[in-house]
Amino acid sequence: MLTKDLAICIRAVDYSETSQIVTFFARETGKIGAIAKGSKRPRSAFGGPIEILSHGKIVFSDSSRERLATLTEFEPACAGLALVGAHNDLLALHCCYFAAELLNHLTDDYDPHPQLFDSFLQFLENVQEDNTKPQILALVILFQLGLLKEVGLQPILDYCVNCKSHYTTCNRQYEIYFSSSANGLICRDCEPAFADKIKLTQDAAACLSNLGQIPQAAERTLTEIQKILIRHFTELLGRPLKTAKHILRS
Repeated sequence: MLTKDLAICIRAVDYSETSQIVTFFARETGKIGAIAKGSKRPRSAFGGPIEILSHGKIVFSDSSRERLATLTEFEPACAGLALVGAHNDLLALHCCYFAAELLNHLTDDYDPHPQLFDSFLQFLENVQEDNTKPQILALVILFQLGLLKEVGLQPILDYCVNCKSHYTTCNRQYEIYFSSSANGLICRDCEPAFADKIKLTQDAAACLSNLGQIPQAAERTLTEIQKILIRHFTELLGRPLKTAKHILRS
């Protein structure tokens, strides 16, 4: 049975001298692993090796979901580096690889998320247009929070997870923390119960409780939030993400 879909390559590894094993995030199918036979040959049916972040139309044969699908066609709309835009902008590139790695770890095979596919593609296109460091950080932070919401892991960011007190302008003078184990914000009165809490600056707390402030936030605030999210994903997955360290170094 042949299936057609729109897809973005989120992982690609060599399988042999001529073939690859690729992971696609497809709009209607969800995440799929497939073998691309002969993709590394100069005159392959895929136009050469399949790059991470490349996207386009795919056709694959899936006889059993317990095995790798077989990729039969891939018509890329845009190569991976070209989609990201300035491939010499390491931060943009690393953020895109980081987003792809998150998708790979936080989504299940054959579990479609059309809206998440659209937001990921939009994120990649926006990175191409907005390539200052604060703009890129804002984009990747918003993508991460949207991803968590889509997969049912959305943190609680507008009130204390423990006592339900709301974070508002009237209590901004109080200390606010983030706890991965609580999956959200923790107030000063509740923080002693959470050993993993991280104290937030007032600006970071304000941005997390009102995501509309993130695009205009200062670089130092965005860097703080990104560090918190990386630590949160590390706790969720039980291991560090391979691409996370590159974001903080860029």
